[in-house]
Formats: sequence, C-alpha cells, structure tokens
Amino acid sequence: MVKDKENIEVDSVAVAEQEQTSKKAAKKQAKEALKAAKKAEHKAAGKGNDNAEGESVEDCAVGRYGISEMIQSKNKLEERQFVLVQNLSEHIGKDLVWVRGRVHTSRSKGKQCFLILRQQSSTVQCIVAVGDIISKQMVKFAGNIHKESIIDIQAKAVAVPNKIEACTEQNLELSIEQIFVISQAKAQLPLQIEDASRPDTSEDTDGLNIRVNQDTRLDNRVLDLRTPANQAIFRLEAGVCRLFRDILTDKGFTEIHTPKIISAASEGGANVFTVSYFKDSAYLAQSPQLYKQMAIAADFDKVYTVGAVFRAEDSNTHRHLTEFVGLDLEMAFKYHYHEVLHTIGDTFTAIFKGLRDRYSREIEAVGQQYKVEPFKFLEPPLILKFSDGVAMLREAGVETGDEEDLSTPNEKLLGRLVKAKYDTDFYILDKFPLSIRPFYTMPDPNNPIYSNSYDMFMRGEEILSGAQRIHDPDYLIERAKHHNIDTSKIAAYIESFRFGCPPHAGGGIGMERVVMLYLGLDNIRKTSMFPRDPKRLTP
Repeated sequence: MVKDKENIEVDSVAVAEQEQTSKKAAKKQAKEALKAAKKAEHKAAGKGNDNAEGESVEDCAVGRYGISEMIQSKNKLEERQFVLVQNLSEHIGKDLVWVRGRVHTSRSKGKQCFLILRQQSSTVQCIVAVGDIISKQMVKFAGNIHKESIIDIQAKAVAVPNKIEACTEQNLELSIEQIFVISQAKAQLPLQIEDASRPDTSEDTDGLNIRVNQDTRLDNRVLDLRTPANQAIFRLEAGVCRLFRDILTDKGFTEIHTPKIISAASEGGANVFTVSYFKDSAYLAQSPQLYKQMAIAADFDKVYTVGAVFRAEDSNTHRHLTEFVGLDLEMAFKYHYHEVLHTIGDTFTAIFKGLRDRYSREIEAVGQQYKVEPFKFLEPPLILKFSDGVAMLREAGVETGDEEDLSTPNEKLLGRLVKAKYDTDFYILDKFPLSIRPFYTMPDPNNPIYSNSYDMFMRGEEILSGAQRIHDPDYLIERAKHHNIDTSKIAAYIESFRFGCPPHAGGGIGMERVVMLYLGLDNIRKTSMFPRDPKRLTP
C-alpha cells in the first residue's frame, strides 16, 4: 500500500510538471502564431516589412506595385492609355504614360533599380528610385522581377543629358511610378536574349565569347525569336510576301489557293510525303503546279499563290527544308515564254527595290548581329543561257557536261563568276537541258537537248525554277509516259487541257531562300520561323 501511495505521488508530480510544460508551450505557440498572423496581415495589406530590428516599416508605395491577378477580361481599365516605346519621345516632359513590355535586364543599386524594358525590337531604360511615393520595398520588388516577364508600368518620360547607347531610345528614360507584373517568366531560362543577340563574328568585344548554338535556339524557338535580328528577319519575310502580292496584283494577277492534299505527285519522282486518306493514300503537294495550270485553263489568265510546299528530301543542308513557303505564279502568254520570264524578272527587281527602300530599318537590325552585305541587282535583270553558264565554268577550270545539272558548288562558283563579271547578285539562266526538267516542261523547238525553262539565282543559289508548260494534252501524255508517270492519277489535270488552254509559263519561288540570300545569311533555318527538316519536327 505504501508503494502504491508513493507511485501515486510521483505520478501526480509528473502530471503537474507536464501540465505546466504544456501551458508554457501553448502560450509560446500562441505568441508565435499571433506574431505570424500580424506579419501575414502586414504583408497582405502591403503595409511594409520588418527592418533589421524587427520593427514594422511603413510602405508608402502600397497599391503601386505587385503581381497582377491573371487577366481574364474581367476589367477593361480603359483609363490606361498605352504608348509604344518607339513613340515615347513625343511624351518627354508631359503627363505620365502607361507602357507594356518585357523585362530585358534589371540592375539594383542602393535605393535605385534600373530596368531595360523591351517591346519587340524597341528598348528603353527605366528607373525606380526611393522617393515620396516609391518605397524601398517597391524598388526591391522591381529588382527581383524575372527577366522576360511582361510588366505594365506607369512612368514619366524624361530627357537624359547623355545618350543611352544600350537602348534604341537613347535620348530619354522612364521614371517609374507604378509597376505591375502581368505575366511572370520562370527564373531559369534555357537561353538569355542578350547571348542570343550577340554579333555573329569572331571578334567578341565583351571578351565573354558566349554563343548560343543552333539546336538550342531551335529547341527554344519562342525565346530565340525575341532577338532584334529575328524580329527584323520575319518582318522582312512578311515584306517579301506583301511586295509579291502587291506587285503581281498591280500587274493584273489573281491570288488563288490550291489543295495541299493531292492524289499524285505533282513533280513526279519519289520525294513526296504519303499520308493516310480514309481507306486510301494521298500525297502532300510538292508544289501547286498542276492547279496553277488548271486555273490558266479556266481563263484566270494570270494567277499566283502563297502557301506551304512539302518535299520529302533527306537533305540536311544549309538550304533545304521539308516544308517551306512557296511563292508561285503562272501566266498565259501570246507567242513566247519570255513574256513570262521578263514579268518574273521585273517582279524580283521590284521586290529588291521595295526591301531596300521600305525595310532599311529591319535590314540594319539584322546587320547588328549578322554580316549583311548590300544586295546588288541590275535593271533589267541579267539573262544568260545555260550553255553560257557552262562555258564560264569551263573557263574557270570546271568540267561539266552540256546536259548535266549544276551541282551546288558549281552554282555558287557561277554566282561568283557572274558577280565578278557583271556586278550583280541576281541573274537568270535560260534554256536548261530537257533531261533534268519535269515532265510538263515544253522542249526547245530548235534544239531537242534543251527546253523552254529557266532558273533564277541570288548570290549563286537557285531561288526559282520555271518553264513554259506543255498545254497540248496528247503531247503531255507522251512526256508523262517518258518520265514513267501513271497518267491515270493525273487524268483530271490532263483532261483540263482537252477543253482548250492558252500557252502559259510560270515558276515557283522558295520564300525562305529569298530572305536568306537577300540578307546573305548562312542557313535557311534562320529564315524559317519553325523549321522542318529530316531531323526536326518540333517545336
């Protein structure tokens, strides 16, 4: 009994001590919870942060900065009138403006934060500095915004005494009064825009020698396309399409749209993509060739089209793609296919002049990163016979046959020879050997070895292939059989010529090649927004 009593007393003491410890722990926990709640309340209200001594610091910039809620078209905020970066000079010393752009770079220095805001190809320096309405917390917030995040700022455009060389807007900076993150980029990016924008030369003035390789660029194409050079390249590309359309429309051409899923290979041969078509097979169009001709037979007289072209060529070269944009045209003529040849040549001349005169800013932007030499051309364009080109190559020591197609090295060499002799980067070769042209090409009536066909070249590389087409159905069948083409699969095409069709000619242009060679770039993947080649199907 005594033993039990002693145990009871020990247990009572232990319980008392445990209760006392629990009360202390609970009191401490409650105190910490209250402190955390106050801190959270402070933070949520944007009232401030704790200083080094743990005291609350008032935030005078509450409501002027932060991460905006996701835009779901809930509010219009029509009072925010946004200004383009390139137009900011008109607002120097005037009222506050709103600007939306990306954080290109940021640098905090004491009570200031310098941002470079990028809007497509335009950049402007911004400053956030502690003052009456700008708090330390706001400056810190601005300095921690991830690069490439999209932000809205309200700021005053202020003239600067010295030019800001790092920005396109060199005579002003923006003094920020409000800043909100609209879309936040992740902290770690697969490539830096500054690195992807570095001049593509052996000389590295920064001494960093940082280069972004092609695969990294193409794997992260959305980021890569943000560089000033790429922004300019694809605006130039849009310019080529616009000029092509405008020039031909003014010449009386009609734009048409042709099928990309067809029943037979449009160019003949095996370089086609086969696709499943319900219970049968079909092909992706190698060109709009057959349909351009059918449009001529349908009395459209002059037609052009802009659209995707597919070539199943396993060519991993600097100038081949499995999908590219074709600029194609076809035109009826009266008596000689040179009526069409001159029309196409004049169209190229007009495109070159349009790019030179209307897109000089973009050309200059590309030149900041890549070595761009001015493109030279003659007016009217230089026209040489294929046999003349072969003769020039032979004079330079190259052995090539009369009926042999030009290899890529021979094309480039001939381009250099033509440039040296005629001082032009653009020329036309006429009268190609018949044996190397498609089945629908009209043979030369005066020499069966040659044909009424032509190619056009920029900086020694082919950018257009064209010819007079055979418009007589029986002769067309004869030539198709000569090329081992199953005429049953192109019956509708042949039949269209049995209803009467005018003589006609045309050509197909590779848009990406035109831009690549006009700028003198080294790879067609630089002028294809999302390139497709034998090794690349994404992104």
